Amino acid sequence: MDPAMFGLRLALVFAVLVHFSLLPTSYSLSSQDLQIVNAERRIDLTSHITRVILTLKVENTGTSPASEILLAFPPSEVDHIALLQAAVVVGKKKKKSYLPLDVKPTEVSEAPNETKFFSVSLLNPLSAGESVTLEVPYVFTHSLEPFPLEISQSEPQLVYYHDSAIILSPYHIKKQTTVIKTPSAKVESFSKVEPTDRAGTELKYGPYEDRSPYSFSPIIVHFENNNPFAVVEELVREVEISHWGSLQITEHYKLVHAGARHKGVFSRVEYQSRPSLSGVSSFKHLIARLPPRVHSVYYRDDIGNISSSHLRKDSRKSDLEIEPRYPLFGGWKATFVIGYGLPLQDFLFESSDGRRYLNFSFGCPLAETVVDKLTIKVVLPEGSKKPFAVVPFPVEQQRLETSYSYLDVVGRTVVVLEKKNVVPEHNSPFQVYYEFNPIFMLAEPLIEKEGIVKVA
Repeated sequence: MDPAMFGLRLALVFAVLVHFSLLPTSYSLSSQDLQIVNAERRIDLTSHITRVILTLKVENTGTSPASEILLAFPPSEVDHIALLQAAVVVGKKKKKSYLPLDVKPTEVSEAPNETKFFSVSLLNPLSAGESVTLEVPYVFTHSLEPFPLEISQSEPQLVYYHDSAIILSPYHIKKQTTVIKTPSAKVESFSKVEPTDRAGTELKYGPYEDRSPYSFSPIIVHFENNNPFAVVEELVREVEISHWGSLQITEHYKLVHAGARHKGVFSRVEYQSRPSLSGVSSFKHLIARLPPRVHSVYYRDDIGNISSSHLRKDSRKSDLEIEPRYPLFGGWKATFVIGYGLPLQDFLFESSDGRRYLNFSFGCPLAETVVDKLTIKVVLPEGSKKPFAVVPFPVEQQRLETSYSYLDVVGRTVVVLEKKNVVPEHNSPFQVYYEFNPIFMLAEPLIEKEGIVKVA
């Protein structure tokens, strides 16, 4: 599935991102009797980011209503889940619609093998004999393992994907199938759990019938994946608000190629003369998707300004194509800075209670990139009071700092947000609210004038 289409589908399905609870609740399976009538799972491995869409038809075979449905994951997968959502499917085919549901981590006392759980809260309790269809999209990072771990410049990149042909669930499953999509038909090997079929770029496991709870059948798929394994180990985005008419954005990147490590000597002659064969898993450019009406764009590293960048703009977006000073092979790193300005009126608004608020995009502008650690710093104008942020998903940390710049007296409040394991699906708007007295806009001009008078 094309990543852009995947993201668009999520945006259409979910008007509001589902919140994870920070405090897990306790849960007991003995309180209800559910079964999965049909389970269909589609796993997209065409990128280095694993995207899954799980469709479940769940039936209440007990005598009392059920208000929650459990999703189960092996403990090895939980740390790699970047995003997990759920929605009720209403209607069929072209009239199908989706109602988002709340998802939160939970604990189950009798869970075997340290299985981890998430609880999906239904909008209305599921009565005895009734059924409901859920669509559960989720995203994994760092779930593909390069093998071999090192490759030469002329070798393609092969990776392992580990999973189970049988969907892990605490419920009895009457029927289930799993479809795995690879970037190409170049599959070295794959586990067979009959019935197993392969056609082109797809592997189909199942259908399997009448599987007991917690059934598990390990599978490994070994395939070629030469897509850029672009991982930003650390990204710091600083958004500075000036009430004089602009936003200034500064982004500090620590980028690494997280695929199979390069071995041997790099030959630039071979790389340039045989681009289709030499370094096929490397990448030499990235696309940063910036807002429309961007201006004053620059791109530099520790050495200085890098001229190999191209900006394409239209009324909806601005694409900045950047090239590091050298192509990135497995294990190679690059550190650089991107900066740009934006019109203030496109992103700063006033709420009905008089507060001002910034409405900006969370996440990373680089296309199809994983960010291990993201820090967003929103620098408010001097004199701002009572700031708070509204983010559509949990962040590991929110805190306030103070920064000083030219002519500041008391310093500027900085709202700091930190999040780990960020994927393109996190590129959704967040808001920072604050109170501001317009009299503070006169502070800097008066100080500057006073300074000029004193100097004279």
